[in-house]
Amino acid sequence: MNILILGSGGREHAFAWKLAQSPLCDSLFVAPGNAGTAQVATNLSIGYNDFSAIANAIREYKIDLLLVGPEEPLVKGIVDFLHKQRGLASLRIVGPDAKGAQLEGSKDFSKQFMHRYGIPAAVSQTFTIDTLEDGLAYLEKHTLPVVIKADGLAAGKGVIIAETVAEAQTAVRDMLDGQRFGEAGSKVVIEQFLRGIELSVFVLTDGVNYKILPEAKDYKRIGDGDTGPNTGGMGAVSPVVFANKAFLQKVEDKVVKPTLAGLQQEGIAYKGFIFVGLMKVNNEPYVIEYNARMGDPETEVVLPRIQSDFAELMIATAEGKLGNVTIQVSPQTAVTTMLVSGGYPGDYETGKIISELERLDDIMAFHAGTLQKDGHALTNGGRVLAITAQANSLENAVRKSQEAARMVQFDGKQYRKDIGLDLIRYSD
Repeated sequence: MNILILGSGGREHAFAWKLAQSPLCDSLFVAPGNAGTAQVATNLSIGYNDFSAIANAIREYKIDLLLVGPEEPLVKGIVDFLHKQRGLASLRIVGPDAKGAQLEGSKDFSKQFMHRYGIPAAVSQTFTIDTLEDGLAYLEKHTLPVVIKADGLAAGKGVIIAETVAEAQTAVRDMLDGQRFGEAGSKVVIEQFLRGIELSVFVLTDGVNYKILPEAKDYKRIGDGDTGPNTGGMGAVSPVVFANKAFLQKVEDKVVKPTLAGLQQEGIAYKGFIFVGLMKVNNEPYVIEYNARMGDPETEVVLPRIQSDFAELMIATAEGKLGNVTIQVSPQTAVTTMLVSGGYPGDYETGKIISELERLDDIMAFHAGTLQKDGHALTNGGRVLAITAQANSLENAVRKSQEAARMVQFDGKQYRKDIGLDLIRYSD
């Protein structure tokens, strides 16, 4: 089988690394890919939003299975586009159509969906420019802090936690009247702030059957102790010590099953991943958000723990046969530490030579923002490498990941020194 992955980050390198291990995979391509994917697949210099070029590549390379990594092409309707193309109606695709991708593409849609199907979530209301004054008045009586969310995709920057009414009202004005996030902010969701501890649960579904993948916890802020601005993710851990069997059963019963039943009720044939961002509040799961794809850097700790043939899982998902396969998960703990460019998440420089990668032993360095040039791997993004270690204990996995993070070198390298330490100290 010839397989094409869309994307260029650490998630896509992890996908490529896992798929390349399968005897079912004959030829593997990544568009556009990075220096890491080039080690296990053929990179195609095609942007993942260039739908026509992707369709041509699928024909040229006789692609049998397409795995869509990022959310943007899903929300923009790549699945719908490809299924309408000449000769591609039967292409196997892992990723939802545009209707299903609304779970991530519209915060308002997802909140209404949760409400319709009784899925536990924070109380919220949605406002537009026409109801701006109502929104400002609503904030006058709202508990603090309060969460302000742009409705659409905003490159991970569309969520503001406001500590005062004035700050919240300014955020709402900036989005609706000031068009801070453009079309993504044409609707604003004002949401109750939940106090608890976050984790992510990942569901793979063929629209009817489902498999729950290993859960993970990520670390979003740039600095140790969860300080500084939010980033795309500075590290992740799987499994999560506070997500015991009883709690995960609650997640399955109260979140996963009604979510899938709701999709079926709405006539959405969802084939792909559902990332469920959760808050554990007094031992109960509340949904913060859905994503229509795997998380990054969570993929870099989830996939190493999956022992099953990943290509078999992807084929079964695309063909509606997920009920016929089993999933085996390693009991080991995986920890990833993200190496980022100096200045990230603000302005940063690229083109720095990465060295010492060859010294990593029994450690996976998933490339997030790199390119290959003149025989060197160079930095090519804010998040550069996800350094993933596995071990029989959380303590040892943390130690191995941190030691490897210290070893790899490039100018301006930054990373958090405390990934996973809160879980070592965790107690209910």
